Amino acid sequence: MTGCRRTAISGLLLGVAALFSGCAVGPRYSKPPATVPQTYKEAPENWKSAQPSDQIARGKWWELFQDPQLNSLEEKVNISNQSLKASLAQFEQARALIRFYRADYYPTVTAGTSDVYSRVSQNRAIASAFSKVNYNDLTLPVSVSWEPDFFGRVRHTVESARANAQASAGDMENLSLALHSDLAVDYFQLRTLDAEEQLLKDSVEAFQRALELTQNRYQGGVASGVDVAQAQTELETTRAQAIDVQVARAQFEHAIAVLVGEPASSFSLPYAPWNVPPPPIPLGLPSDLLERRPDIAAAERRIAAANAQIGIARANYFPSITISGSGGFESSTITNWLSGPSGFASAGVSALITAFDVGRRRAISEQATAAYNQTVANYRETILVSFQEVEDNLSALRILESEAQTQGAAVTAARHSLDLSTNRYKGGVVTYLEVITAQNTSLTNERAAIDILRRRLAASVQLIQALGGGWNVSNLPSVKLNTSPLPTQPPSNTGQ
Repeated sequence: MTGCRRTAISGLLLGVAALFSGCAVGPRYSKPPATVPQTYKEAPENWKSAQPSDQIARGKWWELFQDPQLNSLEEKVNISNQSLKASLAQFEQARALIRFYRADYYPTVTAGTSDVYSRVSQNRAIASAFSKVNYNDLTLPVSVSWEPDFFGRVRHTVESARANAQASAGDMENLSLALHSDLAVDYFQLRTLDAEEQLLKDSVEAFQRALELTQNRYQGGVASGVDVAQAQTELETTRAQAIDVQVARAQFEHAIAVLVGEPASSFSLPYAPWNVPPPPIPLGLPSDLLERRPDIAAAERRIAAANAQIGIARANYFPSITISGSGGFESSTITNWLSGPSGFASAGVSALITAFDVGRRRAISEQATAAYNQTVANYRETILVSFQEVEDNLSALRILESEAQTQGAAVTAARHSLDLSTNRYKGGVVTYLEVITAQNTSLTNERAAIDILRRRLAASVQLIQALGGGWNVSNLPSVKLNTSPLPTQPPSNTGQ
């Protein structure tokens, strides 16, 4: 009879589990729609379209600029940048939480042993002349407790943890992209400062020769002392400007040292002026942007996590069913402790439901829904900002390219004007004031041309960053528990 009863209870439990195993409550997740334009408004008609063979699509987008020094520095970011290591540790924490929550799918088993010596009162209410006063109690209990996931609480918790871990991975990739972009921008700032310093040093040499010419003319009685003083002033002013450029260069060099994980005191970059315009950047379609930006992918994964939280909140309306059992051995002496008669066992099922909570569950459910709506709004805002960043840098590159051509013509005209003024001064037609004016105009225009080049290089890097730097949403880790651990050094923009 006992065996039949146990069989009936087991069958009942299995039937209940089968009945409710597919009853997970909560909304099904689907990616929310977002408005995506058909084309980029600011892209020129002849702009280069992205092809599968483009370097930007392979992740190491900095190789587009074909600078070995830049390539070497960018590789160091993956290895030594401390902010990236901290982001990797944050992702590993999020991944560990998946294993923590996933453990709730399975029963919890506890075991232990105890040896208790007791002496009881002889005058207690149920005492008798035959009751033992002193005795040992040796126990070896094993307890099993399991709460089947009938209504999807555990399932949604694991889904939320997995989506949050993927969002953390997206944040890491977004940080990696930002760090690589910051390094490239700082590098080009430094190199164009080298070009500006070279320009100023060349101008110092030219002004030195002009001063010598003026001094010779003064000694010959052709020029006045005012001409000599003006030439001396122009020379020393330009020399001071060349020295001042070194302040900004040193600061960018120190910033690069931090990005590559090296002390600024022991890091240096050789002098190397940059005068090459930026290469064309492949664009692709606007719809590709949703798959290529890690911050968009992270925002979408947070929507999935928030959607799972709604399921967790709704599961609170249903009973919490727990299956438990215990067994083991208990004896007063160790000699027969593990024998059959010393064994004990028990099993049972309990169900607990909250009957009245003054609206707590409803409030939690409403909070989860509002949090979901917030993540959807943040996701759509991230997409809007992404398109803004692309359009901003496309327009900057288009306008700066036109400005660079105009500025190049201005530089050519200013140099010609300086040559004419210098010849006129040598011929005694004009005073040295005209030469100084021409010198200032020429130097100002050449520095402006370098500044435009600096802005074009920065806009190119920022456009690549706005396009996702060759990253793709398929690079997000699946964060399955049976996968091998991530490498200790996170690759940049290549996924896990």
